[in-house]
Amino acid sequence: MHTNDCTTIYKNISTHLEKVMIGQASAIKKLLAAFACGGHVLLEDLPGTGKTTLAKALAKSIQMDYQRIQFTQDLLPSDILGVSIFDQSTHSFKLHKGPVFTDILLADEINRASPRAQSALLEVMEEKQVSIEGETHSLEEFFVIATQNPIEFHGTYPLPEAQMDRFAMRFSLGYVSAEEEVNILDMTQPTVTPCANRDDIQKLRQAVQTVRVSQELKHYIVNIVRETRNYPHIKVGASPRASLTLMKVTQAFALFDGMEFVTPEHIQEIAAPVIAHRLKLDEHTRLSGLTGETLVKEILNKVEAPI
Repeated sequence: MHTNDCTTIYKNISTHLEKVMIGQASAIKKLLAAFACGGHVLLEDLPGTGKTTLAKALAKSIQMDYQRIQFTQDLLPSDILGVSIFDQSTHSFKLHKGPVFTDILLADEINRASPRAQSALLEVMEEKQVSIEGETHSLEEFFVIATQNPIEFHGTYPLPEAQMDRFAMRFSLGYVSAEEEVNILDMTQPTVTPCANRDDIQKLRQAVQTVRVSQELKHYIVNIVRETRNYPHIKVGASPRASLTLMKVTQAFALFDGMEFVTPEHIQEIAAPVIAHRLKLDEHTRLSGLTGETLVKEILNKVEAPI
């Protein structure tokens, strides 16, 4: 499929979402980039910024199944994955599928669940399959939009490093401008109609893989990620998975911009949302207020970009 045709598919979906999510063009681009390259998204944001609305609107725009799980302290893995129950009429066990059997899953306030419940998503996020009582069930599509509140600590459990590494990006929607907020008040709730189908998404994903990344830019990506492993204040740096994800996301960004190749600007634009959440900072640095995003920006200034 031609690059321009795929760019049109992206713009159609983006335009649909922007009707519902006023003033969130940048966040929508990041969300669709993760979706187009097979990643997952962690939205770290305050209540009321539209996280649930965005997930529902995405599912409706591309005619996909959508489920929401409200994560709580008493949530069990079986509440997420499902459970086999003995059926007396057939004298056999029957699988009652959990909400994870869907195309798009909103994991709301994921850090409120225990580590045991959180870990139920590890396999399906990485391999698009669910193992229940020794049986493996494959999922054709699976995209997680997880949310967590960055200012609440009581009754929450930090996501383990293995889970954080499975999210392609972490970013926030944030507050819109005063003018855009007035527009939200004036807006009647628009009906989201499908503007793309599964075939369009497959074409989009295939096109992302064809976007060219030069050897110089691959070295640039690896140099950025490797710098996190030896950088002051960073206890644990980003893994090779971060390098691979950064390359894939920049390919999606280039495609969305109607380009057939990645530029250093694409890498610089998206490096922090892809890398920052994978870093484990030392205790003193976290208490001082420095963030992973700040350190990634410092690294971008330090690592020389190819001309």
